[in-house]
Amino acid sequence: MCMKRGMLYGFLVFLVGSVFSQTKAVDITGSVEWGRMEINAAVKVNLTSVGIRLPTGRIHAEEIISDEYPHLMRPYLLSIPVDSSATLGDLLNRGEFSMLGTDTISLAARKIPPTLSIDLAVMSARYTLSLNQLSASLIRHSRPKDTMRVLIPRPVASYTGIIIIADESLPIHGRSTAALALPCIFPKIWDTNMNLIYEHNMMDPEIVHTMIRYVGPDSIFRPTPSGLDEDLTKLVGTNPLRIIARGVFGIRPTDPIIDREDALLIVSSEDNRRLLREGKVAIVLNSEVLSNRF
Repeated sequence: MCMKRGMLYGFLVFLVGSVFSQTKAVDITGSVEWGRMEINAAVKVNLTSVGIRLPTGRIHAEEIISDEYPHLMRPYLLSIPVDSSATLGDLLNRGEFSMLGTDTISLAARKIPPTLSIDLAVMSARYTLSLNQLSASLIRHSRPKDTMRVLIPRPVASYTGIIIIADESLPIHGRSTAALALPCIFPKIWDTNMNLIYEHNMMDPEIVHTMIRYVGPDSIFRPTPSGLDEDLTKLVGTNPLRIIARGVFGIRPTDPIIDREDALLIVSSEDNRRLLREGKVAIVLNSEVLSNRF
């Protein structure tokens, strides 16, 4: 009960802060960039609306931006999807995540010093918040969970990484509709028999804290020997297993479904199963879902 009261109190404080921001003509714009796993935001204050005159009021304006940034950013953080069914806000409400206090939001962000508009009427500051830091804070296991195995492994080649291509509209499992696969922090990968092939507890937390790299279609059609973007090659190597997704699964369609035969190429080999533990997995999504503006 005390915990619930504390959360309610925190939420009320957040609401008061938001109203306060509006009355001060402070606003925020930005985007969630899944390819870079970061949130970029710009906080602006209208100096005339808050009665600030330059140059004497500059420090006060900077303080307003610093004070209001956490309140303004908080709802966008709460809406970040963790998996196909839960957001950070859902985890916070269930008591599974507690790192969204205003101090944490402020300290976790990289900030570019505030600048003034040409007419000196608006001051703005830019912030970058890493989703990889959030991902790392959500990892609770100390040892990776075993990946799926088969009774009679088939001889397969060893690959340097795994790329799942899911950039086109795909049928949603269990529904008579299709949709573009969407990004989240911890997607799952299933095969067409709905066996779970990969989820975040299968990662080795001592090696990696991010289970998936999201990229756009252009990253796999480059004029390089491997055909891959150089940054992507650093993750999946020069001889990755390329798999075309057959469908998508989840309340929010975040989980690619791959053909059973493709799944066997992964789980039949210890070398290839290790790719999952080491997070050497990329998912190619449609470019329009890789950037979410607010």
